[in-house]
Amino acid sequence: MQKQRKITNIRIAGLGGMGVLKASLILSELLFEEGFDVKKAEVHGMSQRGGSISSDVRFGDNVLSPMIPEGQINYLLSLQPEWSDAHKISLAEGAIVISPADFDASKLKNSKSVNVAALGVLSRYLDIPEHRWLETIKKFFPQKLHAANEDAFLLGRNSMAK
Repeated sequence: MQKQRKITNIRIAGLGGMGVLKASLILSELLFEEGFDVKKAEVHGMSQRGGSISSDVRFGDNVLSPMIPEGQINYLLSLQPEWSDAHKISLAEGAIVISPADFDASKLKNSKSVNVAALGVLSRYLDIPEHRWLETIKKFFPQKLHAANEDAFLLGRNSMAK
């Protein structure tokens, strides 16, 4: 009998226009391509006007619901440090919080790449090869943005130790 992989819960939070949805699309596609059952859900505030937005991504062998149950977030990617506080009540014990404080955002070639840099930090915790992340990221951006997003991902991936 094959051992069942536990469900991992990731929430990406920020403001409309920060790339929350793009980051969740990239992450969901990658996890699906890696053979996981993936569910994704979004909560939109007044996101079109810079309001709050969050996206839940859950993956494992058999995920039944796209929404993360209260107190079970394993990884929180907060695209602005102050958004971490709004989701702390939902963190599981031992959860990892990732924010722009974990990398030097001033080194980004494109300031809109904070979401991809945060995925780079997250990649250190998930057992998926670096080249698979980079391949998937390229699918979601036009050619002219590939280099900037690869640099952003690598900045996040290489900026902190696990």
